Amino acid sequence: MKAGPDISRIAALVGDPARCNMLTALMTGRALTASELAQEAGITPQTASSHLAKLEAGGLIEPEKQGRHRYYRLSDPDVADVLEGLQGIAARAGHMRVRTGPKDPALRRARICYDHLAGDLGVQMLDSMRRQKLVRQSKQAIELTGEGKRFMAEELQIDADALTHPRRPVCKACLDWSERRHHLAGTLGAAMMDRFTELKWAARDAAPGSRVVNFSRNGEKRFAALFGAGE
Repeated sequence: MKAGPDISRIAALVGDPARCNMLTALMTGRALTASELAQEAGITPQTASSHLAKLEAGGLIEPEKQGRHRYYRLSDPDVADVLEGLQGIAARAGHMRVRTGPKDPALRRARICYDHLAGDLGVQMLDSMRRQKLVRQSKQAIELTGEGKRFMAEELQIDADALTHPRRPVCKACLDWSERRHHLAGTLGAAMMDRFTELKWAARDAAPGSRVVNFSRNGEKRFAALFGAGE
């Protein structure tokens, strides 16, 4: 056996259908209880507890106690990025879930990927930022330019210099599973999603477990004005 990180253990944790459903539910960025995650996975609470213990031991989720309730969330944005990438591989290989519904088009258009915008609009936003020279990208490495910093401050009132985090880059390319191209993650991606919400341009779908992001009519216009699709 070769020395180095053991990805087989992580793969085994993610590969179980019930645990995969739990992790996917947590990609909304919301913390969920064991009973809520059991419902998402279609298993009993007792079985869910066993799965959650394994996911916690594997470093993929972390618990948070609030009063009488114990909540779970993804341990790190990188976990969400990996899951999003795996969804892209599954979609490309044709391994799609049988259960689909009327929310699928909305999910592909705009959804939350842990804490940043994904889907068609997320990819469109990053494409536009590249065209406007707000960011420079080389493969997965993305850097906010000086023009990008000015744009963020003037158009969205985001102080890019305040987004530095010791464990997370300001900008990061995240592979979008439905579009199979990159959208913007990192602290900037999260700050932009927060700002869209604060401005009431967009809101998270209220349905339990939903990752859909709905843009208001005004929000769509304002978003298009800043990040409209190119020719």
